[in-house]
Amino acid sequence: MTGRRGSNREASATRSRRLRVYRTVHAHHAAQADRHSGVGGPEPAETLRGERPARGKGDLPRRAGEGVHLDRGPSGCGKTTLLKSICNLLEPSSGQVVLHGQRISAPPPEMVLVFQDYSRSLFPWLTVLGNVMFPLKKQNGLDKAEKEQRVNEAIEAVGLTNFAHSYPWQLSGGMQQRVAIARSVAFRPEILLLDEPFASVDALTREGLEDLVLRLRAKYGITVLLVTHDIDEAVYLSDRVFVLGKPPSVVISEVPVDLPRPREQTKTRSDPDFLKLRNEIHGLITHPPGKDEKASDLKLRVEEKGV
Repeated sequence: MTGRRGSNREASATRSRRLRVYRTVHAHHAAQADRHSGVGGPEPAETLRGERPARGKGDLPRRAGEGVHLDRGPSGCGKTTLLKSICNLLEPSSGQVVLHGQRISAPPPEMVLVFQDYSRSLFPWLTVLGNVMFPLKKQNGLDKAEKEQRVNEAIEAVGLTNFAHSYPWQLSGGMQQRVAIARSVAFRPEILLLDEPFASVDALTREGLEDLVLRLRAKYGITVLLVTHDIDEAVYLSDRVFVLGKPPSVVISEVPVDLPRPREQTKTRSDPDFLKLRNEIHGLITHPPGKDEKASDLKLRVEEKGV
């Protein structure tokens, strides 16, 4: 009996150690996703400047509330590197990122980043409610009632009200990604950064998430900057598409997307203008401009609507 009890205690201790490690690893990834989340009001004009080996030069003009896509550069061209440099998860090797006239030296509270691998940014031992609430716990200026209201609104906005008390491991991949998006929306960020957020879900789920982003953008007036390899997705979601070239990457072209809103999956994708834009971007990717073409320093401007 003594030997059996000793074995049970040892097994229990091993499980506890594994659970602590498991929680520590997931907490690290979740903290990375949440520590640069926050709220902030829009400013008339903001600029991002920088140069790094993964990326060359180009101009990225922006307006608040618009959708911008860094589209379809080849793998390794620096799309994700640029996105992480914008929110200071990576420090540029040279140059600087400027927001509201101040150089970014830490993840800014005005920005939220949603990772492609949603499973690594959710706490598996917290419910949907707990995951969405987690980054708001230490947010000053909001009382408990206001935080709960934001969380409930965000969960309702992504269509997960009936799953508020479910755990991530009880949800599908698409539903887990909606939890990650809800957590970001609850912060009411000025700028939402999305790093290929729909790459790991099936086609129908992907379309649903695309429409969700459009609804949230319209409801909260959030500026969205998304990295994608999918040309159709870029045209469907965006107001402007910036096509990146091979590494060291340059901005090959800015393609304005002037398609009617609200956009619908079947109707919009059947529009002749949609097909024209898709073919234009495809041509830029397969037959990029000459290497000698010059571009100015990279700039990201966030301007008030109507400017």
